Amino acid sequence: MLIHAPNLFSSPEYLLSLPIVLLTLFAAGTMLLDSIVPPEWKWINIATAMAGVLFSAAGVMRIQSIQAQLEGSGRRLEWAFGHSVLVDHLSIYFYYLFLVSAAITILMSVRQVKVPGVQQGKIYALISLSVAGMMCMASGFDIVIIFVGLELVSVSTYLLVGCLAKDRGERETGLKYFLRGAFSSAVFAGGLSLLYGLTGSTNLQLISQGLKNIPHDRSMPGSHALVILAVALTTAGLAFKIAAMPFHRWMLDLCEGSPASIAGFISVAFQVAGWAMLLRILLWGLYSVRAEYLPMLITVAVLSTGGASIAALVQTSLTRLFAYSSITQGGFIIFGLISLASVQYPAPAFFEGFKGILFYLLAYTLMNLGVFAIVASLQTPSLTRNRRRDEIENMAGLFYRDPAIAIFMAIFLFSLAGMPLFAGFYGKYFILHSLFASGHYVLAALAIVCSLIGVYYYWRIGQVMFIRDPHLTPAWTGVPVRVGIGVAAVFTVIIGIHPKPLVQAIEWSLRLT
Repeated sequence: MLIHAPNLFSSPEYLLSLPIVLLTLFAAGTMLLDSIVPPEWKWINIATAMAGVLFSAAGVMRIQSIQAQLEGSGRRLEWAFGHSVLVDHLSIYFYYLFLVSAAITILMSVRQVKVPGVQQGKIYALISLSVAGMMCMASGFDIVIIFVGLELVSVSTYLLVGCLAKDRGERETGLKYFLRGAFSSAVFAGGLSLLYGLTGSTNLQLISQGLKNIPHDRSMPGSHALVILAVALTTAGLAFKIAAMPFHRWMLDLCEGSPASIAGFISVAFQVAGWAMLLRILLWGLYSVRAEYLPMLITVAVLSTGGASIAALVQTSLTRLFAYSSITQGGFIIFGLISLASVQYPAPAFFEGFKGILFYLLAYTLMNLGVFAIVASLQTPSLTRNRRRDEIENMAGLFYRDPAIAIFMAIFLFSLAGMPLFAGFYGKYFILHSLFASGHYVLAALAIVCSLIGVYYYWRIGQVMFIRDPHLTPAWTGVPVRVGIGVAAVFTVIIGIHPKPLVQAIEWSLRLT
């Protein structure tokens, strides 16, 4: 059965694309203002970029409000542009995650983008454009739309890293990030092209139906091997975008050779967008062949949690340690995907795994952006040239130098370690619960062991901050950076103490009661 939409480019289509359009317009406005305002008015770049985020959030709320009114009368407003875009509850949940990431990044990058010769407006415009691409990745129901969104994010992040490169090491980081990203996109595109060749469609619903019919189609000999190859290439491309081992090298290079604010945005927001894309493709398009990609998911999850946890034990650089920590957290989220892919929809374990993924993604966003913002506040205005500022030893006595920042860092470390009363605890709880519900007891045991290893290397940072004597002068941390860090820390605690509203929001995004 073919899917078609007679009212293409009607008012509902524009309403559903309103957040993306607003971000794009404000990105253009930011670049325009940056080229005409005098240097002493450069603060207007920050204001314009933040206004774009707020207006886009208002657009998302407008969509949400109209959808609620229509659902009350038994109707839905979700599909747009010929069933190639699906702005459902899940998409809206990811929209909010992207906008929160962008807002915190804008606040924490105020100091680090003040580099001679760099147009600040360009940086903030690229952040806005990358979020627009992330929204396409989350709401795309056609692999062409998803891939276009992915490339918009990729090109924006390549330019973000390149614009702030001032020495040979930073330019080398940008080049390696570009080459690895281009290679992974080629692998991903190869898998998608095979799916199109096998099913004759780029729509995820029709791809899913086509893959179901392939085993019964005797006119396609050897098609099963092509399905395995297509699934393997697609999954490998997706694993690269979420920095899962062994496709994680770009994360380490990025965190070492880029400003912490930009590295934090790319490593957090880009990964969350990668998860939105991964869930759409693997659960809506490839769910019928999940037996083919499940072994690969288990492999990368074990490598990501176990390998990254062990590697983090010997790190002396904060940025590298938190890069490995991000990889470990990503491995935990993959455990949730393994749980829901191991059972038949609509088994309870399916929804438990889905809830665990969505909860963990929000906690991950707050925790990691918070720690990268603190690392950014410790870096010198010359960005990464003074790399010794990133050493763990330079956190010595941070509590005596800057008590507020030290307490905020402690909150993030407790949450990353999965301690009770913090957001990270419930993220790991839901993931572990889904593993037990789906019968993956060995993976659950591995997750617990890796969590205990994480407690040790997070404790190392806490010990240096609160017990050691200070030997460096305090780093200047401006008000916008403190606001961004404070907001992330407060919500990390609030969600940990009272998670019920977030759980209800997740159940709403999954249409559960």
